[in-house]
Amino acid sequence: MAEHWGSRISSIAAAGGLQLKHKWTLEAAGLKDGDTVFATLRRPALYSSPGASAVALVHSDGSVRVWGDSAYGGDCSAVQEKLRDVQEVRVSTGACAAILADGSVVTWGDDLSGGDSAAVQEKLQDVVELFAFRCAFAAILADGSVVSWGEAASRGDSRMIESQLRNVQVISATRSAFAALLTDGSVVAWGDVACGGDARHVQERLKNVRQIEASERAFAAILADGGIVTWGDAASGGDSSKVQHSLKAVLRLKASDAAFAALLSNGRVVTWGDPGCGGDSSAVFDSLEDVQHIEVSSRAFAAVRADGSVVTWGDAMFGGDSRGVQHQLRKVQQVQASRAAFGALLADGGVITWGSPWPWFGSRSAAVREHLQDVMQIQAFRLGFAALRSDGQVVIWGAGNPCIGDLPREEFRHFASTRRACLRAAGPAGEHGSAAQVH
Repeated sequence: MAEHWGSRISSIAAAGGLQLKHKWTLEAAGLKDGDTVFATLRRPALYSSPGASAVALVHSDGSVRVWGDSAYGGDCSAVQEKLRDVQEVRVSTGACAAILADGSVVTWGDDLSGGDSAAVQEKLQDVVELFAFRCAFAAILADGSVVSWGEAASRGDSRMIESQLRNVQVISATRSAFAALLTDGSVVAWGDVACGGDARHVQERLKNVRQIEASERAFAAILADGGIVTWGDAASGGDSSKVQHSLKAVLRLKASDAAFAALLSNGRVVTWGDPGCGGDSSAVFDSLEDVQHIEVSSRAFAAVRADGSVVTWGDAMFGGDSRGVQHQLRKVQQVQASRAAFGALLADGGVITWGSPWPWFGSRSAAVREHLQDVMQIQAFRLGFAALRSDGQVVIWGAGNPCIGDLPREEFRHFASTRRACLRAAGPAGEHGSAAQVH
């Protein structure tokens, strides 16, 4: 396939919209000299999630490489031959799922976290969207139906409302409850009632919904008119009554473990929920203007303003205090968050990190700083960050050595033990980091 500015052509379509197959001749495609075709370019991209133990890189040719805890998605060798023409990857806490160009899905990792999809494999055809939850996955098919697999408690028992799960657009999840946004703007909720699995008391208001966001135990929905409807655990953001008068013209929502932040059309931000998780932003209220984007760790928020500066609030131990690097946070292009740290990609390709005083969440990047140049993308996972450079090199830092490239499998097992140990540790440890060349 042709390369262009580090990208490859992933698909070609004729002027009428017909997708051209790779092995078609010009005659089979009905093309003649002088006809116009349209090419879709694809750059390499990193995929993970703040609760994940693995990171996946999808190359521009659709092949995949992974790093991390080999038992929890960091080893795809068992399915490597199937990983061709991969479009995207989703990562749960312990497994990965890849959507292929033909609409099928390939999974690997911990069986209980969704790494084993054998029971639903025949149904996983014509997949158009894939969602990763704590220990499960859900796929939306072309006909709008839903297929889920993984730990039963993490995907919920949707059998009672299966007939309602038609024409699904998006699925969002708290710790143990789910909300599906349908194409008509209505919402279907199920799962643990204490975590938002019952929305009947607000069902009449859940009309013309355009986005759903979830904390650990509550949901919030943006309506077409910019209003907000919340339900679930009140202390986790399920009760927005105290700020309801300010929740007008809401554009986007972000949620920490127990709080929400709403970005308004005027660039201001409204927060509610547990103050310890960022539900109280009064200390930085005057600075929260011209906000373009909000990112969130488990207990803190970071807002990127139009001038490229960053405003943070919430638990300082989880990245809510960026004063130590504030002078460096200029011309910020992207922000990502692990469970307890933030990473900011600057316009010059450099990366700035802050957050937890302990190094295993990725807040300390000094060990790999010399490698963090010409970075195109950063991607957070549970205990650290991965950076994709313009030369194709992936640099990863955080707990232990989560991404060791080609080092022996024993090193991956070392990461698994390091991951468990760091969650029990009570004090700071040394910094770790590695640079792995991608081929």
